[in-house]
Amino acid sequence: MGTWLMQSVRHFLLAIQFFTRIPVTGRLAQWVGYSPAMLRASSAHFPAVGWVVGGLTALVFALWMHLLPPLPASAWLAAVLSTVFSVWLTGAFHEDGLSDTVDGLGGGLTREQVLDIMKDSRIGAFGTLALILAMGTKWGLLVLLSQISTPLAVVGLFAAHVTSRLMPLFLIRHMAHVGHLTTSKSKPLADRIDRSSVFVGVLWWVACMTLAKQWLPLGILLVACVASALAALYMARCLQQRLQGFTGDGLGATQQLAEVAFYLGLAWAAYQP
Repeated sequence: MGTWLMQSVRHFLLAIQFFTRIPVTGRLAQWVGYSPAMLRASSAHFPAVGWVVGGLTALVFALWMHLLPPLPASAWLAAVLSTVFSVWLTGAFHEDGLSDTVDGLGGGLTREQVLDIMKDSRIGAFGTLALILAMGTKWGLLVLLSQISTPLAVVGLFAAHVTSRLMPLFLIRHMAHVGHLTTSKSKPLADRIDRSSVFVGVLWWVACMTLAKQWLPLGILLVACVASALAALYMARCLQQRLQGFTGDGLGATQQLAEVAFYLGLAWAAYQP
């Protein structure tokens, strides 16, 4: 039990190191270690990264809502500044995946063309539009949620980051990796994760929902989760049809789409009489 717990802590810290700017350096980094197998195992803790990123982003949103005057523009500013913080904290890791994926799917005709475009570090018109639309929709939904109630937006932010990071685990589990194995950032995920990794991810999500329902009705949260899952399913279907599998960029796009869908589902459910 002690060995399993220590390995889990290592995998969690490796996920934090890989998916955020939070420093895991020096002796701590030496203790954590690194190997492709460890990085693959750390995928179980993707939702735990959502706990950190979502928790801090929700705190930033709540802080600005408290500091700014009670005016309509304040919610917009809080939404933008909290998003800027989350993008900085993650190094735009998932946003980059979204832009590359949309560039590839929008500009490539064949499977090989799509993969080549997704590998290109330059952003194209499709990717630019995707980022603008995704960010604008995210800000608008956060403002809408805050107008219904500030706790709804704050707790929703936290839960959305956790839930949206659970969804890529199902793609990794059930789909083949089709990225360029020599250059892909998701190369360690080329081997499918096992059920225990998905189970650990689900446990992180269940813990999140248990905490979130202290402030929000469970029914509203579940509607938002269903919306998030449907968005992930749509993304998986697109990737399977066009690429016959997933790429690291595709996982990032899935997270972004699932996050926006969570806000949309939450807003719809919260406003029902």
